[in-house]
Amino acid sequence: MEARGGRLAMDASIPILVPLQASQRDLQLAQLLVAELSDKYGLPVAVQKATTLPAGGRFILMGAAPNPLIQEYLRSHADSRAVHEPEGYLLEADAHAVIVAGADDAGALYGFESLRQLFHAEGGHSYVQGVRVRDWPAKPFRGVKLYLPGHENIAYFRRFVRDFMALYKYNQLIVEVNGAMRLDRHPEVNAGWLELARDMNATRRDRSPGPGRQLQDSANADAADGEVLERSEVAALVEYARQFHIEVVPEIPSLTHSYFLLARHRELAEIPAAEWPDTYCPSNPKVYDLLFDVLDEYIEVMQPRMVHVGHDEWRMPWGVCPLCKDQDPRELFAQDLNEIHDYLSRRGIRTAIWGDHLIEPLRGERLRKVSNPGGASYGTPGGLSAEQVKRLIPKDILVFNWFWDDAQEGEGEADDKMLADWGFEQAYGNMQPDIRNYGRRAALRGVIGGAPSSWAATNEINFGKDLMFDFLGCAQLLWSGQVPPLDELSQTVQGLLPGVRRHLSAEVLPSDHDPVVPVDIADALNSRTAEGINLDGLKSGKVSAGRAVFNLSRREGQTAIAVEPGGHESRPLAIGDDVSSIVFLHASAKPAGNAPAYEGTWNYADTADLLGWYEVTYEDGFVITIPLRYGVNVLEAGWAKNHAPNHLAYEAEPVDCGSQATFFSYEWVNPRRGIPVRDVRLKSPANIKGENRQVSTLFLAAVSVVKKRPAPDPGPVRSGE
Repeated sequence: MEARGGRLAMDASIPILVPLQASQRDLQLAQLLVAELSDKYGLPVAVQKATTLPAGGRFILMGAAPNPLIQEYLRSHADSRAVHEPEGYLLEADAHAVIVAGADDAGALYGFESLRQLFHAEGGHSYVQGVRVRDWPAKPFRGVKLYLPGHENIAYFRRFVRDFMALYKYNQLIVEVNGAMRLDRHPEVNAGWLELARDMNATRRDRSPGPGRQLQDSANADAADGEVLERSEVAALVEYARQFHIEVVPEIPSLTHSYFLLARHRELAEIPAAEWPDTYCPSNPKVYDLLFDVLDEYIEVMQPRMVHVGHDEWRMPWGVCPLCKDQDPRELFAQDLNEIHDYLSRRGIRTAIWGDHLIEPLRGERLRKVSNPGGASYGTPGGLSAEQVKRLIPKDILVFNWFWDDAQEGEGEADDKMLADWGFEQAYGNMQPDIRNYGRRAALRGVIGGAPSSWAATNEINFGKDLMFDFLGCAQLLWSGQVPPLDELSQTVQGLLPGVRRHLSAEVLPSDHDPVVPVDIADALNSRTAEGINLDGLKSGKVSAGRAVFNLSRREGQTAIAVEPGGHESRPLAIGDDVSSIVFLHASAKPAGNAPAYEGTWNYADTADLLGWYEVTYEDGFVITIPLRYGVNVLEAGWAKNHAPNHLAYEAEPVDCGSQATFFSYEWVNPRRGIPVRDVRLKSPANIKGENRQVSTLFLAAVSVVKKRPAPDPGPVRSGE
């Protein structure tokens, strides 16, 4: 990337050029840019057909190498390796034109996605800074693993595909489907899936135990929010992703995590008497009649090039199933996997699996001894020996390596090397940006990329509070191969989150379009220190976060409103106006907890510690509460000095307030516009015994509002009008 002088000033007169015989991809790119400029910058630009590039005037041109206008440009502006690398592109911008030239259609799209990140708005004017970019990916497989969305989250899924995955150049989407698509041949599988999901939610569990309270697999019952999508809905989601060069890989768990198959087919389970069986019997041939029917229906609808069939975490108590007890579980594992692999291969479809049972040092030899809660010991299937892997497992299977971060230093890398030496291609599954020695490990033969994973329902709160560090950090590793220090990456990701949230949320922030007005809270200030945090050196006067402006006040040495845990509250802060939003500048005294959403699938929100809430009282007495949850809209005041890299606030922006204190700007959008807000109070929760929740003093340093926009004066009424 090379910065250049000059900039292309954007206005509605600049055409987007397409060839006279434009391809569908050329037209799609042009329409994507039309939408971007119209929706975000208020610029209604036009698409214009052309037979040749204009000699003068300004223009934008985007397309792949076969585009005749792109060919004309490249003949006179050659010198680009990027237009020969798969998925690569050249992006050039100056005061005259913006050119995006892709080596292929995917490269043209990725050039457009980079262009989206180069638009700037300043003082009511938009422009593209002069730049020359030659770019192509480090890895061909750049994925995200998630669950099929439920009905209420289909729109969010589409925004995530278009405005996150494509924007950050992901090209694979592994979608766990379970029993969540309408199955015409097996409606009983759908019925069992719904029953399972409702029971897990009602009993506040993510899995059921085995008959002896043995550990079973997680049920993953919040895929599709525990619902069933119609075949047409699933097909539409797959087609939508493909528009953005994203291949959908259905994950259909088999052997293990097979609750959805067995809820109404207990006769196929290894333990039919289990409350909810999780593993089918690989010695029962009738299993494959059901499994292959289900595979066929997903294949018909999704038309995949690859199917992920699970095969991880085989936790069956060995010796209980009468058909399997006298056999070697490792041989049965290979036999089952080969049945499925061969079935898919005959249809031209590649197989992918989670690879833990291929690694004997990870899973143990043949049988691994474990204990139930009562202390009774039993054996579960271990890992295949190296000889068995080499002899029995087809090497065209893509192995998802989620065991890259083993507890013992260096063992994860040794596992990578074993897979490479055996001839497998592998992708880092459950990928995180803190993978050790990534540069060296990624260079191993057969390491084609990776995929960070979501193990809870596909929705904005789960992705926002848990996964943005992984999703954005892994995008960096997979596309560029560059490994920034984790503290630097954390700051970068937190800085990107306001823009990410604007893309992914359907909510419009009033501060983006109307002035932010500080509120005087000086009379309510009550503290300058709490829990070891000294705010004596806090700035006074104006500070800002994006378009939000705050006024930091002082009163008799007090610099903030502090509310301690235990059911305390602040004095009421008078608002007395019809506001579109209220913007708070707050922080906690110390870090708190934000557990992954999969630890509470029945209540995602409270997996982030509730530190307090604002109580908004309207003129008519109606009260709305605004939760303050750690890692969602508030973090600790010492965050900038030292924090865990993945401790981020999806809904808030950091503001340097001096005295080495960072506060967080959070904008709450008023759902009762037209009704004046009387006042706001900050409150803390009572200390409830037995709760596994951290508490902390909350600081509020400033409050601002976006007021109702005044309508223009139409002037005096004249007679006869």
